[in-house]
Amino acid sequence: MKPEETEVWEPEPRVVTTYPDRAPSDAIVLFDGTSLDQWVSKKDGSSPAEWEVSDGAFTVVRGKGDIQTKQEFSDYQLHVEWRSPTEIVGESQGRGNSGIFMQGLYEVQVLDSYNNRTYSNGQAASLYKQRIPLVNATKPPGEWQTYDIIWTAPRFNADGILISKARVTVIHNGVLVQNNVELDGPTEYIGIPKYKAHGPGPIVLQDHGNPVSFRNIWIRPL
Repeated sequence: MKPEETEVWEPEPRVVTTYPDRAPSDAIVLFDGTSLDQWVSKKDGSSPAEWEVSDGAFTVVRGKGDIQTKQEFSDYQLHVEWRSPTEIVGESQGRGNSGIFMQGLYEVQVLDSYNNRTYSNGQAASLYKQRIPLVNATKPPGEWQTYDIIWTAPRFNADGILISKARVTVIHNGVLVQNNVELDGPTEYIGIPKYKAHGPGPIVLQDHGNPVSFRNIWIRPL
C-alpha cells in the first residue's frame, strides 16, 4: 500500500479564526458586554431580562427571576465567565450561588466554593446533585472564572423513548473537572432524575438571590 492511499482530502475543515479575549469567528455571541438583548425572563419567555448591566458584565438582581436565551440549542460548546461577590455573605449553598442550565433542564452549578464547604455534588462545577467535579478549581471571591462546557444533548426515538443520555465535559479555569460524564436526567433539587422526551432548549441562568456576575458568553452549536 502507498502512503497516498490512506490520505483523505475531502471534506476540508472550514477555517475558524480565534482571538485571545473574545469569541471565535463562528460563535454566536450571547452577551457582548453591553446588552441583554439575546436574553428574556424565564417567567414568561418573552419579557426583557431585568438583570443589571454595568462595566461590560451583568449581575443577578435578586427577585427578578431566572433569565434564558431567546434561541434554543441542542449540542454545543459554551463559554461563560462568572464572578462571585467580593463581599462574603452566607455559607455553603448560600454563598455566591447561581447556575447554568443546559437546554433549560440540566444544571452546571455556579457557587463560591473557595474555602466554602458544601455537599460535594452541589459545589462549583458539579452537575448539580448528580456528578462531583474531579477537583475544586475555584478562584477567590471577586475574581473572574471561566467555564468551557461541551454539551451533547440526550436523544429520544419517535416514541419518546431514551436512546442515549446527555453527556457533558466541563473545564473550569482551564482545568478539566467533568470528563464526558453521563447524566441520569434533568436536574432535580428533591428526588431522582428521570428523562422525559424533549427537543432543543435555551441556556438558563439562575437567580438564586446572590449578586453573581457574568460576562463574555458565547456558544458554538455543534
